[in-house]
Amino acid sequence: MFEDADPDLLPEGLSDRMPPLAAEAMRVTRAMTDALAGHGYDPVQPPMVEFERSLASRMAGTQRKRMARFVDPASLRTLAMRCDMTVQVGRIAATTLKDAPRPLRLSYAGQVLLLKGEGLEPERERLQVGAEVIGSDTVAAASESVAVAIAALRAAGAGEISVDFTLPDLVDTLAASAMPLAPDAIPAVRRELDAKDAGGLSAVGGDAYLPLLYATGPFETAIEKFAAIDAGGALKSRIDALRQIAASVGDSARVTLDPTERHGFEYQSWFGFTIYAKGVRGALGRGGTYRITSEAGHDEVATGFSLYPDPLIALGAGSGKSDRLFLPLGHDRDAAARLRTIGWQTLAALGEGDDPRALGCTHVLNGAEPSALA
Repeated sequence: MFEDADPDLLPEGLSDRMPPLAAEAMRVTRAMTDALAGHGYDPVQPPMVEFERSLASRMAGTQRKRMARFVDPASLRTLAMRCDMTVQVGRIAATTLKDAPRPLRLSYAGQVLLLKGEGLEPERERLQVGAEVIGSDTVAAASESVAVAIAALRAAGAGEISVDFTLPDLVDTLAASAMPLAPDAIPAVRRELDAKDAGGLSAVGGDAYLPLLYATGPFETAIEKFAAIDAGGALKSRIDALRQIAASVGDSARVTLDPTERHGFEYQSWFGFTIYAKGVRGALGRGGTYRITSEAGHDEVATGFSLYPDPLIALGAGSGKSDRLFLPLGHDRDAAARLRTIGWQTLAALGEGDDPRALGCTHVLNGAEPSALA
């Protein structure tokens, strides 16, 4: 039987979050959830573990291979650690809150666990913060989701935000009429468009789709190229919708368009978006429209987003460090309480030998007022 050389080692892809990173994580989470609450989203807190069948069957594209699974000793059924909280919100909407008035706005924040890391992101445990509008996948719902995602990131301290729009069902829409494809050719065309491979697209019979590769970039120019593609009117409603959503964003973020992007949009339907911020590597989140389904026959449209702010947390750790006030033995407790109410962090002495500098204090309470440590 294998024995660890060091029993205190953590599993690959998992780590402790230490000060000041833990404090920054709490600040970011609080700022984002407060922003969501301010827009009328009610929080839910689903459990970390559910039956695998429930997690894997609620939305198209949910992948069992991403879940850490084990057998429940009570029911002898397979359990899974959540890898995406959106699926759990879908379950809540379809069961406990199935009779709640629509549109139903729900928010969430918590850790998710992947079976293994992905590429340049080896972390297996991630913070996920998001919001869902259950019962609507209209342009208005999509516009609200983009706006609220931007607001949540701004509240957390993100700057110069950009949003990239996509149309996850674009190939299916075109293949049905304007640019016919055999059913078995659709996955290959999707793949080559996503890879931006013109040669590969031609090789799988997707020559008619080549113009889509060039309808990318800043929204105003890309949407004109997209609109110029002769699709027999099949794209008009999509183009009009994208223009309305972009107009609602206004100057709050830079908007780009990549209509054939599919990575990360396994279960989205007609609209999707990826959100970025200056100075942060990779995407901070994704969102769009989708359907909530179940084996019991539930079928409902929804719109929402999931944000993964760990890179933002790492960037801001320590930047908002507060002054810390040392409270000597016998200090004025009323004065200390008053100072805490106006934002001071206090640290009370527990013994004569406590050194305020060694404990990270910047000030010491002198009577009723703070004095800076020399």
